[in-house]
Amino acid sequence: MAPPHCPVPSLSSYFPTAVSSSNLRMQKVSVLLFLAWVCFLFYAGITLFTSGFLLTRLELTNHSSCQEPPGPGFLPWGSQGKPGACWMASRFSRVVLVLIDALRFDFAQPQRSHMSGEPPVSLPFLGKLGSLQRLLEIQPYHTRLYRSQVDPPTTTMQRLKALTTGSLPTFIDAGSNFASHAILEDNLIKQLNSAGRRIVFMGDDTWKDLFPGAFSKAFFFSSFNVKDLHTVDNGILEHLYPTMDSGEWDVLIAHFLGVDHCGHKHGPHHPEMAKKLSQMDQVIQGLVERLKNDTLLVVAGDHGMTMNGDHGGDSELEVSAALFLYSPTALFASTPPEEPEVIPQISLVPTLALLLGLPIPFGNIGEVIAEVFSGDKVSQPDSSALAQASALHLNAQQVSRFLHAYSAVTQDLQVKKLHRLQNLFSKASADYQRLLQSPRGTEAKLQTVVTELQQFLRGARAICIESWARFSLSFLLLHLLAAGMPITTPGPFAVPWQAVSAWALMATQTFYSTGHQPVFAAIHWHAAFVGFPEGHGSCTWLPALLVGANTFAAHLLFAVGCPLLLLWPFLCESQRPRKRRKPPGAGAEARFRPEEEKDEEPLMEMRLRDAPHHFNAALLQLGLKYLFVLGVQILACALAASILRRHLMVWKVFAPKFIFEAIGFIVSSVGLLLGIALVMRVDGAVSSWFKKLVLAQQR
Repeated sequence: MAPPHCPVPSLSSYFPTAVSSSNLRMQKVSVLLFLAWVCFLFYAGITLFTSGFLLTRLELTNHSSCQEPPGPGFLPWGSQGKPGACWMASRFSRVVLVLIDALRFDFAQPQRSHMSGEPPVSLPFLGKLGSLQRLLEIQPYHTRLYRSQVDPPTTTMQRLKALTTGSLPTFIDAGSNFASHAILEDNLIKQLNSAGRRIVFMGDDTWKDLFPGAFSKAFFFSSFNVKDLHTVDNGILEHLYPTMDSGEWDVLIAHFLGVDHCGHKHGPHHPEMAKKLSQMDQVIQGLVERLKNDTLLVVAGDHGMTMNGDHGGDSELEVSAALFLYSPTALFASTPPEEPEVIPQISLVPTLALLLGLPIPFGNIGEVIAEVFSGDKVSQPDSSALAQASALHLNAQQVSRFLHAYSAVTQDLQVKKLHRLQNLFSKASADYQRLLQSPRGTEAKLQTVVTELQQFLRGARAICIESWARFSLSFLLLHLLAAGMPITTPGPFAVPWQAVSAWALMATQTFYSTGHQPVFAAIHWHAAFVGFPEGHGSCTWLPALLVGANTFAAHLLFAVGCPLLLLWPFLCESQRPRKRRKPPGAGAEARFRPEEEKDEEPLMEMRLRDAPHHFNAALLQLGLKYLFVLGVQILACALAASILRRHLMVWKVFAPKFIFEAIGFIVSSVGLLLGIALVMRVDGAVSSWFKKLVLAQQR
């Protein structure tokens, strides 16, 4: 026991009683609510920027039907008086769609004989689809090869939406490539079902989620294991030819994945790619031998691939896919051009719809491939141009109807450009109606109408792309509002800016050092199978959660641990001799204290009890600082994406980087709130314990 003249400082000297526990609880709640409000400002800003910058649009649920033509006027000459005719009489009663995932255009491009003296080009993927080249040479009026121009993002689910709806899926839907959802918009599959056509599907199980219950018969195979080159393709081949021979189908869809998986696993320059393309060549050859005169064969790639075999961005190799059409009967009025024509990928939707006698899906903004509707030059001299004009006019009516319906429910489309397009359509439509009344018009007049209709369709597609990718500055204003909040330095628990910035940068450095990159192709999808080697069955949220936890673990851990920065200085001081330093202006106060008390410095746990209200304010200060540093990072990404929004690499680099930063900010802010709440909970428990000790000592 200490001598009587040397009193030991009591616990009560370190625990103020002026601030009640109820007031402290209110302070803690206020801190959390204020930080949550600041986070909400950031979330609102991110949402506004995303809606203004990324490709977004309103999905209409309207549907086209045979009973409602797309516009006033006469039906095309080819459909008048024919039973069962819709907008246009069907030219084919059956279609075989072979979708070869990641079929890049140069995989199918015919190889020309090299000039003498030039070394031959030898790459594993060149010249392996020899059946296409033979058909182009032997039956030039029956076949065409196009360079299909794909809209980014070049992910499979978005491409399937485009190939069935004829519209542009939103960029943010790239995240849905992991867990697809049913397509609600009007699409080819729905139109085929409405017409009573039997659809048989085999291949990628992504179609099962996009079109649930739409197929009369289906053979689905898992598409998730990108290292498996043969299971899906061999499963298709097991059912493909027997199904064709049975004749119990109207539309046959086969979605092969081997080429895409080979690109992901080995890259396009590997010998395995040559084997997969040769296998696809044999498939096409076998299908051609079984085709009947009323059947159209379509071989298409949904997207391309990079030199490394990846896809998802907008590089030339990723957005360049192959599209091949073949019919046992003559389909074209002329021979193929020397260089294949470049067409938008969504042009396949209105083309197939009219060839099969179906209405064009309501939201389509694609342009029909005009040369497919060549007509019969023998019966009518101008039939080729007139048939093309008829198909284009139906297409233009449908697009005009969509623009009118879309602009009636939202103000996304620019009014001046929309008015100019409608004037162009009115003129072209009037010229077309005059030609229908006197079909003996000259070839020049018909060609003028065709040109006017094509200009309208291309202008409509351009205005949609431009409007749905409009940039908004709202995020910047909200961000500056949130970032401009004053940050004071209350009490003794101040964490310097350098420490907060270093902590945030460590989270970013850990993200990269663990093998992550802010691009979709670099996501560690294998993390979905950690602990579940046999898969998850039909569950999608659990693998998505595992992948998300693997990707943003660094953001979450450092955010939850951020409040510990307040305690680090005390932990360091506890290792040094505890001598009380005289603070400035404290000399007078020190004269009234015993000499022994001036040499004593309380332990870390007791010093935290000196000013509990200052501790809560310090937590608020630390939280605001951390949010500010994170906000500066995402603001830099938003500025880079907005300034370079017309750059070729915006969808490959800047937009994915912004998305990763935005998701990382959300994860970090939630983790920060959880960490602060946890520290407050522990602080409250320790305070209660100290209070009990003080009361016990006072007794």
